[in-house]
Amino acid sequence: MIVYVNGESREIAENTHVADVIADMGLAGRRIAVELNKEILPFDQYGTQALQADDRLEIVHAIGGGQEDSFVVAGKAYQSRLLVGTGKYKDLEETRMAIEASGAQIVTVAIRRTNIGQNPGEPNLLDVISPDKYTILPNTAGCYTAEEAVRTCRLGRELLGGHKLVKLEVLADQKTLFPDVAETYIAAELLVKDGFDVMVYTNDDPIAAKRLEEIGCVAVMPLAAPIGSGLGVRNPYNILTIVENANVPILVDAGVGTASDAAIAMELGCDGVLMNTAIAAAKNPVLMASAMKKGIEAGREAFLAGRMPRKRFASASSPIDGLFF
Repeated sequence: MIVYVNGESREIAENTHVADVIADMGLAGRRIAVELNKEILPFDQYGTQALQADDRLEIVHAIGGGQEDSFVVAGKAYQSRLLVGTGKYKDLEETRMAIEASGAQIVTVAIRRTNIGQNPGEPNLLDVISPDKYTILPNTAGCYTAEEAVRTCRLGRELLGGHKLVKLEVLADQKTLFPDVAETYIAAELLVKDGFDVMVYTNDDPIAAKRLEEIGCVAVMPLAAPIGSGLGVRNPYNILTIVENANVPILVDAGVGTASDAAIAMELGCDGVLMNTAIAAAKNPVLMASAMKKGIEAGREAFLAGRMPRKRFASASSPIDGLFF
């Protein structure tokens, strides 16, 4: 006969007791609670309560804290949805302190900076952000052609011992630092074919974002505003459209200026935000890194909570019944 256990059908023999089902599920002796046909079944009745066809059992146990909220890139789960860069800090100690305050687990590095692969005795960025603690994300900052970007990624892979995860950006000009989408397509195709896991910077165009996903990029990263501008999310409906049509993580990259900008991006449903200048150029970068961490968390919680609908006119929050005047 068929009974239902935690919403799933289960075939059992006649004269099967609740205790038999619990034992079959490996839960004998565990601290659980049982509901039979929407009525609580006391523990001392598990062994005597026979089940009938179409009975419904709910078996629950306690877990800690609620479901883990993480996002997955290239098969690895990350709890922090804030990704940070390493440029523009006054020194490596400030870099270290800001990154720690941000709680980030993914940290971007520009391969052609002098503080990586430098002369013996000089400070080394990788001593500050150890690959044992962080996922290092080599990026192609400063590249203006697909060829330059591909060469840089290959150098990064060599530098980091076969590391496959990279951030691809191919820029169009030095004034706007907007992406050259045509060159980005070419570079993305070459890198994916070469076995890289590509997180790709692009503009806030839903068509371009979908094309990059179809090429095989593991994450698509539309800009919020021009790199380093601090203008915040300029086209929220474009970002929303990208998120709604994506089957890979969408992370806002570039243009965030303060914690409320990060929160807005997360409220749109983005999986994360990557930033550098917004933290490094703040008067107190370490404090701003902490604020960004909180902004990301608040925006994510607000997205999961589901905001109230917008209304044109007021709606009283207190009932009018029982007024005494």
